[in-house]
Amino acid sequence: MMMAADYSSEKGRATEAADADLVVLGLETSCDETAASVVRLTGDGAATVLSSIVHSQIDDHAAFGGVVPEIAARSHVEMIDGVARRAMAEAGLDYGQLDGVAATAGPGLVGGVMVGLSYGKAVALARDLPLIAVNHLEGHAVSARLGEPVAYPFLLLLVSGGHCQLLEVRGVGDMTRLGTTIDDAAGEAFDKIAKALGLGYPGGPALEKLAESGDGVRFDLPRALLGRKDCDFSFSGLKTAASRLAATCETDQDKADLADAVQTAIARQLAERSDRALKDYADLHEHRLFVVAGGVAANRTIRSTLEAVAAKNGFAFLAPPMAYCTDNAAMIALAGAERLRKGLTSDIDTAARPRWPLDEQKALADPAHKPGRKGAKA
Repeated sequence: MMMAADYSSEKGRATEAADADLVVLGLETSCDETAASVVRLTGDGAATVLSSIVHSQIDDHAAFGGVVPEIAARSHVEMIDGVARRAMAEAGLDYGQLDGVAATAGPGLVGGVMVGLSYGKAVALARDLPLIAVNHLEGHAVSARLGEPVAYPFLLLLVSGGHCQLLEVRGVGDMTRLGTTIDDAAGEAFDKIAKALGLGYPGGPALEKLAESGDGVRFDLPRALLGRKDCDFSFSGLKTAASRLAATCETDQDKADLADAVQTAIARQLAERSDRALKDYADLHEHRLFVVAGGVAANRTIRSTLEAVAAKNGFAFLAPPMAYCTDNAAMIALAGAERLRKGLTSDIDTAARPRWPLDEQKALADPAHKPGRKGAKA
């Protein structure tokens, strides 16, 4: 049996084979999708997705209006083996043809994270493969590279159900936080307001669809942190105000108008903070690329608004293909392959982490939230 100390030899192999193709199995179980994917990373940095299987738990959680952690964890236990086998079969490979196995190790619902990470450890031990523990947010950070080759560094807006951050991305394991939400994430605001409007779960896509027939100018929603000159976000005031207004909506048109106002307000705040970060970033870097990733990047209004901000500042704009905006394992496999190429493998006793900031040093030195016993928030 391979013990933790044996991974030092794998680090050497990965470093020596810097120009060789790497094939990695990725596993993602941080929330309510059980996902597995096989990705090939070539020597010149191009990524090819050989398979991507995602089992959604939407039907399991719909009756509760949101994700129930215990239900999610149990479903991951039931589905992970079948999903991983399907990913390997679709890729046309057996485990002996893998160079490593990558699994989300956090942040997320820790019961679910443990399932995928444990399965990854089992594969690593059984097949004598290096294990790569991947930060779920780092997966989103590299997800744009699944669509086309993208050179580092770039400015990233990571905007999802649980996270909203602006980051300078220089490569895996090398990112600096420029701004973060001080309370709620944009995706959470979408989901909670959609729930107040009676749109069900998942709320974000339903609110976007409803907003298409709305005219939001009739609603005056609050704008957060207007006096601050940093790149931080805040969506709690918007969420509270919109939820109260939702209770006064009497017709379907009222709801559509409010949905449009909410979507416009969220897009506006994301654009304002991104504009500030783009200007600061342009002063320091010649390579001007703005990447938007995460589930909210699938929203067409937000995507077009941010694309316009990038163009105004002279930046190229890039977002992942729609299939890789929401949680998936292809992004985990790619992040794992890039880490493996740099020799960044993990010990077999690596623990699942409910909290795991990408820029941990900044999160501890300048926390947006007071660190708790589980560590600094992302």
